[in-house]
Amino acid sequence: MNEDFNNDIPVYNKIATYNDIKVEPFDVNKRYTKPHKHHKYLELAYFTKGSGFHYVDEEALEVAPPVLFLIHKNQVHHWHITSLPEGYVIIIKASFLDNVLDKSIHMQLMELKAVQKVILADNDTIVNLLFEALCLEMKATKINQEVVESCLKALLSKIIAISNITKDQNSTLERNFMELLSEDLNNSVDYYANKLNTSAQNLNAVCQKVFDKTASNVITEHVIKEIKRQLLYTSKNVSNIAYDLHFKDNSNFTKFFKRHTQLTPLQFRKKAK
Repeated sequence: MNEDFNNDIPVYNKIATYNDIKVEPFDVNKRYTKPHKHHKYLELAYFTKGSGFHYVDEEALEVAPPVLFLIHKNQVHHWHITSLPEGYVIIIKASFLDNVLDKSIHMQLMELKAVQKVILADNDTIVNLLFEALCLEMKATKINQEVVESCLKALLSKIIAISNITKDQNSTLERNFMELLSEDLNNSVDYYANKLNTSAQNLNAVCQKVFDKTASNVITEHVIKEIKRQLLYTSKNVSNIAYDLHFKDNSNFTKFFKRHTQLTPLQFRKKAK
């Protein structure tokens, strides 16, 4: 994908350049935010109090505590929280994963790649205690990296367990495919099969097993979602969007979009205003 493709969508950086991970109470001044994305980090937002909605791309997710949200790289999101919130936020940069001592944390985050919202039980105190422990450790004069990683690993394990993610759903090939889709969109099964050093048939078989969809359908969903982002949150014209997503021409691009949305790109943009 063209490096300038997403430049029109605001990219927020909520963490200092010298920090790889940040844990702090949710900022009540950020109850209402404009649509934006995080290009180089993952955010986990946990609420014990508050009400309203978390908007991710076109989806409205209700804030009904206790609840946890995962905001993944390049997702366009914003908050509309109508009552005073309480909770915590964790921001994890890619550089944290590069330097992490326990490499299984990276695998845990890959398992959570498709998770956006986790509803917690009212009597589940473990998640809250782990957020509190992480927040306290990050405030220490001398932060113990092993303590941070241990608490984070325990928290992610708990989230995975609540989300009912099974090992069978998270093969290495599937995880790598999802990672590629988030970084390099191309409307071609063969393109991804070559990148993943596998056959189109094998990639299709994995997608059928994990998602109950063909590889082509999985790719199409991601491409349509990205087109909608660009139409909603940027001023790019249709030609530029089509070019950046490797479509042959505007006609091909428009037919593809209309086939899956029943609207032309311009009709979709006009309707959303």
